[in-house]
Amino acid sequence: MFPGARSISAASFLLLLLVSSFASASESDHKYQADSPVTLWVNKVGPYNNPQETYNYYSLPFCQPSENPAHKWGGLGEVLGGNELIESQIQIKFQRNIEKEPICTIDLDVAKVKQFTDAIENSYWFELFIGFVGETDKNNKDKHYIFTHKSIVIQHNKDQIIHVNLTQENSKLLVAEKKLEMSYSVKWEPTNVTFARRFEVYLDYPFFEHQIHWFSIFNSFMMVIFLTGLVSMILMRTLRNDYAKYAREDDELETLERDVSEESGWKLVHGDVFRSPRSLVLLSALIGTGAQLATLVLLVILLAIVGTLYVGRGSIITTFIVCYALTSFISGYVSGGLYSRNGGKSWIKAMIVTASFFPFLCFGIGFVLNTIAIFYGSLAAIPFGTMVVMLILWAFISFPLALLGTVVSRNWSGSPNNPCRVKTIPRPIPEKKWYLTPSVVSLMGGLLPFGSIFIEMYFVFTSFWNYKVYYVYGFMLLVFLILLIVTICVTIVGTYFLLNAENYHWQWTSFFSAASTAVYVYLYSIYYYHMKTKMSGFFQMSFYFGYTLMFCLGLGILCGAVGYLGSTLFVRRIYRNIKCD
Repeated sequence: MFPGARSISAASFLLLLLVSSFASASESDHKYQADSPVTLWVNKVGPYNNPQETYNYYSLPFCQPSENPAHKWGGLGEVLGGNELIESQIQIKFQRNIEKEPICTIDLDVAKVKQFTDAIENSYWFELFIGFVGETDKNNKDKHYIFTHKSIVIQHNKDQIIHVNLTQENSKLLVAEKKLEMSYSVKWEPTNVTFARRFEVYLDYPFFEHQIHWFSIFNSFMMVIFLTGLVSMILMRTLRNDYAKYAREDDELETLERDVSEESGWKLVHGDVFRSPRSLVLLSALIGTGAQLATLVLLVILLAIVGTLYVGRGSIITTFIVCYALTSFISGYVSGGLYSRNGGKSWIKAMIVTASFFPFLCFGIGFVLNTIAIFYGSLAAIPFGTMVVMLILWAFISFPLALLGTVVSRNWSGSPNNPCRVKTIPRPIPEKKWYLTPSVVSLMGGLLPFGSIFIEMYFVFTSFWNYKVYYVYGFMLLVFLILLIVTICVTIVGTYFLLNAENYHWQWTSFFSAASTAVYVYLYSIYYYHMKTKMSGFFQMSFYFGYTLMFCLGLGILCGAVGYLGSTLFVRRIYRNIKCD
């Protein structure tokens, strides 16, 4: 036969996402008086294994609402998360128990049975909070059962709702030309859990605070110590010896030339190392955007730690978008200063590329995904009004701030101040061994930074794609700082090897060396999709790899900018104390 009832607990923030009150209840503090009406909202339905493939709750032939059911629209993050809250037909009053009340009667026909059957076979879940549509007979896969009774248990602390538990009962075989009586019951229970601590019961402490999580942090920390020591050795020992040899008197010039050519190839390119890089506009835009993203991620993590943003529905997404617009001054400032210091003349072009490159890159990916979502009729499709809001944020906040940052940086930090004068004729670059070529240095540069975040990527991916709430932002902050340090150290080492090979094209190499971290993250995402999830279908595959591509592009630009800026400081430091005649 088939199993008994399905019981699923939902986070109380999801309850308050879906249960709001009218009359004397307050939306701000979620307090109710006895017999105050409590409105239960239905949200979405879709395959459990495909988190992004969601549809309107009433796309299945459940008890249909009245002609004009009430809708509840949330913030920007909620809409982007594919939430569409519609008033259900379940009547609830605060602290009033209901033994059994009918919702409606469903007249099954062949089409409705097929809809429910397909939903059950694909493990469709719905979100009042979370619940399954039905189940399949274990002994007969051709028999499908639908739950017809919703037993709702609500725990309250005085005048505030704390927890909700939904148990689905009374399975009925799906047969055409049969009537289904849909019903519900409500039971109120007191609890001592305070409203401020209502969410803790739903945090998966054993998963996120497992020993392997702590071990990964320790492993990454040891990597930081090793790399920091390696860079320090280069700066304090190797370079110190090079400086000493380079400072010898003229009577030892021949010995100096021999030592320089054999051991200190980086000094031979002092007349070319500060030469303006190719595609200066694009490089400036990427470095400016990466600096903005690094600041943005750090800011959002700190806000999540201080404000527990994971409790609010769509709060992380909303915070990220708003903070991106507000931090656009940083991208303009870094990009404009870099462009001007390298002798760039088309600063308006550089500013426009900086302000629009990453947003329009994300827009291009989002447009493709949105087209797919519209074709499937999914709630994942972004409404036109939301697109207009995001365009306004970019046009009236992000773009002007990027322009302001560019103007300020051109006036304050746009003058060239290189330690060495750039020679008129470029020095020829000698052929070196294959492992000292820019392409190999770039590919190898991302391995250690990826290794430092490898375990954390598993927790992040699992949270986003498997219905877990990520709340350990303290871990994320530590891992992010480790990533920055490892990226800077690895890029500095790669730049030093490249300069020793007398290759002065270090700017783009340092960027790609750090940005290649994103390539390894994307390769890991392919492994994760096939080995750690049960996702299927073109829709979910498109959204999984589309969102992951967007994430990896941002991560690559962020790491590339950090690596470039670290290498810039290193290069300026080592050439500052040598004779550049």
